[in-house]
Amino acid sequence: MDKGEVTMIENLRKNTGKSLEQWIAIVNKEKLEKHGQIVKFLKEQHEFTHGFANLVALKTTAAAKPEDDEGDLVQRQYEGKEHFRPLYDRLIKEILKFGTDIEVAPKKAYVSLRRKKQFALLQPVSKTRYEIGIILKNQPPTAKLQAITTPNAMCSHKIILSSEQDIDNETIKWLKTAYEKAGSTEL
Repeated sequence: MDKGEVTMIENLRKNTGKSLEQWIAIVNKEKLEKHGQIVKFLKEQHEFTHGFANLVALKTTAAAKPEDDEGDLVQRQYEGKEHFRPLYDRLIKEILKFGTDIEVAPKKAYVSLRRKKQFALLQPVSKTRYEIGIILKNQPPTAKLQAITTPNAMCSHKIILSSEQDIDNETIKWLKTAYEKAGSTEL
């Protein structure tokens, strides 16, 4: 479990008065199995923010299917690319500072970051290249923020990193801009 997730779990208890385990038990009592059903239930019945509802949903479904645990998905992404794991951990730590409504959703090859909609992807592409995919429609590229011109790409831009030292204020600024736009009604 990374530091950002530990912080979210601690904040869940502070904000709701109940632990993650208690919330999982509440969800299980409702016999909800699908991620979306759990998120909807927590948001509508318990006034959760999307980030906390997503956390409980992920943990509830992971408990039901331990082989699909999000930690395992992230760990597998960094097999053979372990030197990029501190870079990922630092990015997640910085991104989670943007707000409590962030959904961190590990997939097989990357980690998707969502708010009301997806705003970024984190991916160790090769042993020498790490990419942050960012969704910033109509944003002119810069030296750091490169445009993606591939048809049907999930992201509009990318930032290429080779080490944790490449994470600078500009990198965080572009991620925060994408996060803010993902929470607005603007497309």
